[in-house]
Amino acid sequence: MEKSNVKNNNARTAETEFDYIIVGGGSAGAATAARLSEDPSVTVALVEAGPDDRGIDEVLQLDRWMELLESGYDWDYPIEEQENGNSFMRHSRAKVMGGCSSHNSCIAFWAPAEDLDAWETEHGATGWNAATGYRLYKQLETNEDAGPDAPHHGDSGPVKLMNVPPNDPCGVAVLDACEQAGIPRATFNNNETVLNGANFFQINRLEDGTRSSSSVSYIHPIAQRENFTLLTGRQARKLRFNEAKACTGVDVVEGAFGRTTQLSARREVIVSAGAIDSPKLLMLSGIGPAQHLAEHGIEVLIDSPGVGSNLQDHPEAVIQWEAKKPMVTESTQWWEAGIFTHTVEGLDRPDLMMHYGSVPFDMHTLRQGYPTSDNAFCLTPNVTRAKSRGTVRLRSRDFRDKPKVDPRYFTDEQGHDMRVMIAGIRKAREIIAQPAMAEWAGTELYPGQEVQSDEQIADYIRRTHNTVYHPAGTVRMGADDDEMSPIDARLRVKGVTGLRVADASVMPALVTVNPNITVMMIGERCAELIKADA
Repeated sequence: MEKSNVKNNNARTAETEFDYIIVGGGSAGAATAARLSEDPSVTVALVEAGPDDRGIDEVLQLDRWMELLESGYDWDYPIEEQENGNSFMRHSRAKVMGGCSSHNSCIAFWAPAEDLDAWETEHGATGWNAATGYRLYKQLETNEDAGPDAPHHGDSGPVKLMNVPPNDPCGVAVLDACEQAGIPRATFNNNETVLNGANFFQINRLEDGTRSSSSVSYIHPIAQRENFTLLTGRQARKLRFNEAKACTGVDVVEGAFGRTTQLSARREVIVSAGAIDSPKLLMLSGIGPAQHLAEHGIEVLIDSPGVGSNLQDHPEAVIQWEAKKPMVTESTQWWEAGIFTHTVEGLDRPDLMMHYGSVPFDMHTLRQGYPTSDNAFCLTPNVTRAKSRGTVRLRSRDFRDKPKVDPRYFTDEQGHDMRVMIAGIRKAREIIAQPAMAEWAGTELYPGQEVQSDEQIADYIRRTHNTVYHPAGTVRMGADDDEMSPIDARLRVKGVTGLRVADASVMPALVTVNPNITVMMIGERCAELIKADA
């Protein structure tokens, strides 16, 4: 990106009082900040713990995203010991402007209408439904498919969506094999729920290979706004409240051991730190389960038992084959195609998704002794609507300590999550066994053909599964009288004033698909709600 348009707000101003302060420059926070600052009569500060993304090629260039895992741009959260899953798992959370939209593979999905409608009808989040969500998806995107044949798509929004070109011959063969296995090619983001279908993804990327992250899309173009201040390298340590329990600002630290600066908000503070760090900040500030806060010597401002509960994710298995022919050496982002299907009849949404990867993926298999290869492809079955629920808890009252992240993978009493995952491994084998893959599929490297029974597959999954890095739900929104919903349907934290949350943590139920575009949509909606309530 051109640097001539960059306003270095960190150096330009010593201002500490603003109308609105957004804590977290990630997928939702950047969108909220950009929309609020459209009003020149208000001042907006966006506070981000990580650095600005401009000038960092490994962040901006989408095809380099895998370099960011466990790097200096990653909070790299370990998980707690799992009773039924892979305890080596780590949750990658981005430590850079744009948040996880600067860190992920930019797979761009509109959530199924059924997902968004359920937020309202099943979880009490009034006003959150497909009609609202689809209006905002259109508002935020400039989609390659926009036009007379797809009037639901946007053509003038900040986030650029493109179709992955079918340049990977192995990927094309996988899609042909899907058709042979009864999973037809489908058009994604076509205003209908794909229950059984496969294709190359849409991704949020610019023509030159730059990711269309929330930072690139929302913040880079507005850096010159006089009423907007970007403060990077500042980590929030605590929210401040007055005697009336109104949020008056946030204490931030520049560097882990720097002095604390008090930033003051004349109107509102919006916490957009993500599904792990938003509940952490609320708890450090006295909003959370009272007993847990007391254990860490934190004075309880609001006993809110739902803070840090309801953690949801998309657990992911991997099955990999050695390729008989050379794999591609260039790609938009190396995980270019997706497969949706269902493992039981009668569903209104798919319960199984797979990503196709054109690179070796031995992150958790190599340590378990499985063979690997530099010329391989894989499918990664994941559970789209997992039933297991976990928690985020404080490790201590020290804001520098990483929180305790316990997804509790595969602990649902019904056994739904493991059943779907086992079915996913079997379905992946069925697809790759089709004639279309005969020229490509060599030896199954893992789990290996000798692993056939449900028990054997389940054991392999428990030892080697990963995540699609989609934690959500830890500060869920819901009805006013739902004590397990820390925020209401207008994203306001219950029991206090002047404080909202806007990020993946507010989802009552994680969406069926890759959620990043939906998180940007939440940021758009947050700005709308604030403007309406002003």
